[in-house]
Formats: sequence, structure tokens, C-alpha cells
Amino acid sequence: MRLIRLVLVCTLLAACAQTPLRGTGDLGVVIERADGRVAVVDTTAKSVLGRIEGLGDLSHASVVYGRDGRHAYVFGRDGGLTKVDILTQKIAKRVMQAGNSIGGSISQDGCLVVAQNYTPGGIKVFDAVTLELLSEVPTQSKVVGLADLPGQKFAYALFDKGEIWVTDLSDPRQPRTEKYPAGLQPYDGLVTPDGRYYMAGLFGEDGIALLDTWQPELSVRKILQHYGKGEEKLPVFKMPHLRGWAVAGNQAYLPAIGRHEVLVVDKGNWQEAGRIAVKSQPVFVMARPDGRQVWVNFAHPNNSWVQVIDTLTGKVIKTLQPGKAILHMEFSPRGEHVWLSARDDHSVHIYDTQTFERVATLPAQSPSGIFFTSRAARMGF
Repeated sequence: MRLIRLVLVCTLLAACAQTPLRGTGDLGVVIERADGRVAVVDTTAKSVLGRIEGLGDLSHASVVYGRDGRHAYVFGRDGGLTKVDILTQKIAKRVMQAGNSIGGSISQDGCLVVAQNYTPGGIKVFDAVTLELLSEVPTQSKVVGLADLPGQKFAYALFDKGEIWVTDLSDPRQPRTEKYPAGLQPYDGLVTPDGRYYMAGLFGEDGIALLDTWQPELSVRKILQHYGKGEEKLPVFKMPHLRGWAVAGNQAYLPAIGRHEVLVVDKGNWQEAGRIAVKSQPVFVMARPDGRQVWVNFAHPNNSWVQVIDTLTGKVIKTLQPGKAILHMEFSPRGEHVWLSARDDHSVHIYDTQTFERVATLPAQSPSGIFFTSRAARMGF
């Protein structure tokens, strides 16, 4: 009996030594798009813990997290939806759910994962544990800007139909959808941090479509109608990503389509409050968690640059050239560092947001999106 106990104790100790217990609050993943894999990273140690292979075409991949911060759902361009366990660094489940997909979202209670699709269009609803398909909503249009809302609802825009749809998944097998006219060619969308306002950028006309989800009977109204692409049609080298917008205090900061400007919007009345000239066409405009800084990256041919805006003064206070093709930015949960993916340098650069000094560089093959587990507690992320 004593020998059996000794064997059991040794077995348990060996298992603990192989898989040490740890939390997930300081973990994340970096998309390595060329190799169809993600790197699991530690934001405290500023290190790569390992890699998860076999995720398909990640050329426009995005990630959402389950509420436990342990499972990441990776949406691939090829229509693959992969649930990965970032602690064991293994694929938990993978399904091919569409022909062409560009993202997804997770429900307020964490029980539903929803994919938005280009081909064949529409959204599909999956059980977050098993990835069983529960239902789908056909749209006969490319779907963009999918965002979760309170009450098990999801808002999204239809590029080809010029509409915003809000689908209630309180009963995930019986979706109920409300439809609202938005404008020409909505190309991306976002929801405010409180879940109240859904905004869709319009590529086919001036302005942004705004839906008050607390008062949907008011329908959609147009804001910023006089900025658009200007009086003359300007070339657009890369569509800006509204999902990377910034909120600081009572103002919102948005990338202007085709223009070398960041738009400042008063959240009280949704009117333009100013414009900030920047180096090139902005793609992501992202706020540090405390709202004091806004970091901006740019479209080709100036995508090796990053600029920092001080929201107190409304001025650019720092211009950096971290590496070739800065595709994405992600702040550490409390904002002391920002991680920048440099696709063409095959590296991720980490900067101190107070001193603007580079504090670490990590190897990564053609990195693009960076997604930390702190997103698990944020609406619209």
C-alpha cells in the first residue's frame, strides 16, 4: 500500500512539473499569417511560450476569447473556425464553416460564437464549447463589422445591401433579426464600449451610419456627413479598421477614409469636433487603456511608421519607425506597453508607452493581428 501511495505521489508531482499551474490574464496570441499558426505570448515576461499549428489561411484572421481567457477562437480567411487552448497550446476543435470569412464575435454570456462571412455571406451561430452549428442567418451579401451587444444580440453591416442588421440570439436556434437602412457600402463596424451605439463606416458615400441600439425605433442616422473622402475622390490604399477606434473621455477618434487625418468626434452629439493631421492614411486608431494617448498606424506606402497623439493637447507628440509593415497594435492590459507587429521584418516590437523606448523584440513569421486575453472582458472585442 505504501508503495502504491508513493507511486501516485510521484506521478502527480511529475504531472505538475510538466504542466505548471498558471492564469491566463497576461497571455495572448500573435497571428503568424504566412504559416497558418499562432504564437502564444506572455505579456509580463515579454516572451513567446509556444506555437499552435494547422489553422489554415490566416491572411485576414481575427480572434475572440471565451470568458475563461483560456480558449481563443480564430477566424480564418478560408472559412475555418478554430478553437485553441492557449494553456495546452493545442487545437481543441476546428470546423470549416464558409468559403471566405473575415471575422467573428462571441456572445455576452460566452456561450455562442458567431462567424461573419463573405462567401456565401450571412452569419453562422455555433456552440462555444462544441462548435456545433446551431443556426444561421442568410443575407445574400458580404457581412462586415460583426459586434456583440448586450442581451445576446449581434449587430453587423451588409456591404452589398447597404443595411445594418441586429440579430437576437436569446434562442440561438431561432434567430430574430431587425433590419435598418445604413447607406452605400458599409465596410466595417464597431460598438461603443457600453454597447449602446453601433457605427458603420460608409465607403460609397460621405459619412458614418449610427444606430442607437437602446432606441432602435429611431432608426439609423448619418453623422460626419461632410468628411467622407472629400470633394474629390481620393485613392484608398487600405481600408481603415473602425474596430480599432479610440475613445478617450468624451471624444472618439476615428480614421478618415483616404485622408491623412484622424477625426475627433464629440460623443455627446456625435458631431465633428476636430481633425488631427497625421503622416499618411490611418488604418488603426487605438487608445491606450487610460485614454491619454492614441496610437495610429498607416496604409502602404507609409506602413513602417507609427504616430502617437496626446489626447489632452490633440497633437502628435511622437513619430516612430519600428519596422517594415506595421499591421497591428495591441496594448498590454493596463497600457504600460504596446505591441506592434512588423510583418515584413518577421518580428513583434514592444514599446514603453511613457518613454517610447523599445523594450523587447520577439521573432514571429509574417505577424499580423495581436490579441490579448484582456479582450475577454470587453464588449465588441
